[in-house]
Amino acid sequence: MNTTNLKNEAAAPANVRPSSVSKTRAFAAHRANRELPTQTVLDLLKAQLPTQYELVEIVGRWLWLDFPAHTHRAAANVLWRLGFHWNQRRCVWQHPCGACAPYNVHSGDPRSKYGSRLATNFNA
Repeated sequence: MNTTNLKNEAAAPANVRPSSVSKTRAFAAHRANRELPTQTVLDLLKAQLPTQYELVEIVGRWLWLDFPAHTHRAAANVLWRLGFHWNQRRCVWQHPCGACAPYNVHSGDPRSKYGSRLATNFNA
């Protein structure tokens, strides 16, 4: 075995591959985008997914999007990168817009507590 191969092996650990690095960046972007304010997320969504933008409902400071992930995988990937997550219980994509309380459970429908309106009627 020559020394060149040893140097290359030592420089790049076996468990770090380009795909895992890009996934790490994607997760970091997803987490960072969850802190964006409502208007910024709406602007990004309108620019990148105008059809889905028309369906967005604002519930308190959160954005809800009734858009099934299995119908259009590319759009679901964009939503995830923008910081949305799929809520299995409510069957909607949700974005906290910086108002995340992960251990706060709402037993009822948050729309009855916070109200809701369509994003197309949102004035920041």
